[in-house]
Formats: sequence, C-alpha cells, structure tokens
Amino acid sequence: MEKQISVLITDDEHYSREELKHLLSSFPNINVIGEAESGESAVMKTIQLQPDVVFLDVEMPKMNGMEAAKILIELKKKPIIIFATAYPQFAAEAFRYEATDYLLKPYDEEQLADTIGRISKLLTVNENTQLRPAGKLAVEENGEILYVDPIEILYVSRDDKVTKIISKQGSFETKLPLKDLENRLSSYRFFRIHKSYIVNLDYVSKLSPWFNGAYQLELEGNSEKLSVSRNYVKALRAKLEI
Repeated sequence: MEKQISVLITDDEHYSREELKHLLSSFPNINVIGEAESGESAVMKTIQLQPDVVFLDVEMPKMNGMEAAKILIELKKKPIIIFATAYPQFAAEAFRYEATDYLLKPYDEEQLADTIGRISKLLTVNENTQLRPAGKLAVEENGEILYVDPIEILYVSRDDKVTKIISKQGSFETKLPLKDLENRLSSYRFFRIHKSYIVNLDYVSKLSPWFNGAYQLELEGNSEKLSVSRNYVKALRAKLEI
C-alpha cells in the first residue's frame, strides 16, 4: 500500500484553497488534513497537525509565505514546503527556505503530478535514512569486548586522550576519538553540545542559562550537569523543540 502523505494547504483566498484541494483529491496517497488562511495560522497548524507537506501561498497579509517558511524550517519536525503562488518573481527566494517546489497559479496538472511524485520519493528516502541499524557499539575493556546499545547511551565525553561513554548499563572508556563515535552514532539522536560532549537527545530533561550565553543541560538518569557551548545552543533548541 502506498504511503499516505498528509498535507496542509495555506492560502488567504478560499477559492484557491478549494481549487488546490480538488486537484489533490485525484491523488490517492494525498490526505489534506487542514487549511490555513495566513502565515501565522500555517505555523500554528503545522505544530498542531504535523503534516508531511505544507503548500504555502506567498502573498498573504501580516505574515507572508516566506516569513512562515523561515519559521517552519526551524521546527523539530519540519515539513516539506511547496510554494503555490501567482508570482514567479519569488522563486529564487523560495528555494533559500528549502522549498522542494514552486508552483504557479493557475495550476498545471502535469506539474502538480510531478511535484507529488517528487514529494513521495523524498519522503521514502527520509524514512529509510531514519531507520536505526540493529548493530551495537563495541567497547573494549580489560581485554574483553562489550557491546553497548546506542539507545541506552546518555552521553559521550572526551577528557584528555580518553573518551567516556555514560550509559544506562554503566560507564565505559575507549580510545576512540569523539569525532569517530559521533560518526558511528549518526543514525541515532545524538547531538554535539560542546567540543567535549555529545548527548542523546532522547534523555534531555532540562536546559538552564549559565553565563556568557552558555547553558547547562540535564539528562534523565544522570545527576551531572553538562556544559552547552553558546555556539551550539540555538541548534540544540531547534532540535529539541516543536
């Protein structure tokens, strides 16, 4: 069965929303789950409904489509953005906001079909790359090889020439550089918060201001407060928040 794709349509003109909804109804894998009349509404409904795709008009009062897209691409689960507008001159700017396509009104049905095909392929690729491998992390200790489940790891730190792995199973040491471990754990939800730390985002419980723009981070099941460099704070918040 073909994967269902949830869609939010954003346009300040009721007729334009109805037209696009009618055209999308001919695609069995497309499910229109909501409509928005403005950029502000598009942002709020994207957070509430978490659609796979947001169709955005450009020219709307107050917050326009470009301004809305700028916010949408910062969400923890960012949707695929398709601009749908009568104005061709905004196309170059649209792709600065990671737009997958730019449709012109009146809609061309063949172009719309190409867009839906592109969306389907993109979502399939994203879904496959997010699948977690079944392997475990091998750690050598006292001549033995221990296997640590990455899902159980709270954080990894580097001190001098020793890398420490703190997990729910216990604490382990390895000579592997932090960068190598970061690459090995890239299929999981690990994030660098400091030159000496990478953390499992699934265990983050609290982020507190510290000094000079730096923060301290707390993890579930761990009493130690970890330093978050100010260079990583913005990206960390974007990863954690919806």
